[in-house]
Amino acid sequence: MGRKLLSCILPVLLLAAAGAASMALAESQGKRVLAVRVDGVINPVSSEFIVKSLARAREMAAEALVIELDTPGGLDTSMRSIVRAVRGSDIPVVVFVSPSGGRAASAGAFIVLSSHIAAMAPGTNIGAAHPVSVGQKMDSTMSEKATNDAAAYIRALAEQTGRNAAWAEDAVRKSISATENEALNMQVIDLVSRDMHTLMKDIDGRNVSTVSGQRVLRTSDAVLVFEEMGLRHKLLNFISDPSVAYMLMLLGFYGIFFELTNPGTIFPGVTGSIFLVLAFYAFQTLPVNYAGLLLIILAIILFILEVKVVSHGLLTVGGVVAMVMGSLMLFDSSAPFYALSISVISIAVTVTAVFFLVTFGLAYKAYRRKPTTGIEGLAGMEGRAATDITGAGGMVAVRGEIWSAYSEEIIHKGDAVLVAEVSGLKIKVRKKEAVS
Repeated sequence: MGRKLLSCILPVLLLAAAGAASMALAESQGKRVLAVRVDGVINPVSSEFIVKSLARAREMAAEALVIELDTPGGLDTSMRSIVRAVRGSDIPVVVFVSPSGGRAASAGAFIVLSSHIAAMAPGTNIGAAHPVSVGQKMDSTMSEKATNDAAAYIRALAEQTGRNAAWAEDAVRKSISATENEALNMQVIDLVSRDMHTLMKDIDGRNVSTVSGQRVLRTSDAVLVFEEMGLRHKLLNFISDPSVAYMLMLLGFYGIFFELTNPGTIFPGVTGSIFLVLAFYAFQTLPVNYAGLLLIILAIILFILEVKVVSHGLLTVGGVVAMVMGSLMLFDSSAPFYALSISVISIAVTVTAVFFLVTFGLAYKAYRRKPTTGIEGLAGMEGRAATDITGAGGMVAVRGEIWSAYSEEIIHKGDAVLVAEVSGLKIKVRKKEAVS
């Protein structure tokens, strides 16, 4: 009886054990943390990348999204878009200022303070969040309004996440910064971790509040899934650099100009158009001053006119001055990461001046040169009368071809002639001896 009972119970126990093991394995496999890296200026590209990463973390039911951040700051609109996404996320967001030597300055400080868990690596800093003018000059009143708005915004974020609101406001009003240990002691951040793997152990068991309620993080045994920017985001982020956008614009002008002066080459026109489209996309993410852009276009026009108008170099000088001024004015912001370096401007102005002067000069000389092919190329060429030629007509051999011809004088068969002019398919000739 006991053996029969055991034989009945044993399969049930084995099945239950297998089910429990399967559930444990599934639960273990479900513990994943998505990690992404944002390195550089906060712009629409980085904003889109973070928002899509949050959606990806939600799809994979991740324990958390870790944003490894190193930024000098960026656009206010992009920063606010990121903050809205973080504060509205039901997936815990951990912002980790890393690696050593990295920073979360300006817009980066807002993003750190908005996170569910804020961490920093040794040798990093946070702060200096005073707003700077981007795209327009601010008078004292506008500057005060922008500062008050940013101070209220960052204070609200700090209060919402339980961090030091007084320090956060001073970071905006007084541009103060703090090291990782100072930030930890002042309760600006939650912890200092050596690296990403240490961070996973440090945040394990922490209780965070999301829009969907309280969550306890289980990250010590979670699998870290690193996800980089895709090719599209990398490309858009690369061309959003002011120096790259500036060079793309000039290369676009070069290509279009070369195509117009040499119709049918195709390649310069196609590549030039692509470069211009990419440049104008980048300009949407940058604080472009269109007065500077117009000055650059004016400079190109002056370089072209120099070849056609005798100005003794004045137009070239004017073009160089206009291009230098336009380049300095092109990106209107006091933020250093939006400034073009003098070396880049110097090289670009020199190359542009030489390119347009040489290219257009050669094209203009070719335009003025007498044609040597086709019907127009017959003028001035030597031939021989194939028949007697009079005002009524005749035939002449020129360049191995027989042409209908006429002459104001009588030319006998076999006489050497010169083509005086071409009219349709008939040419006017004269005796060669008659030409002095």
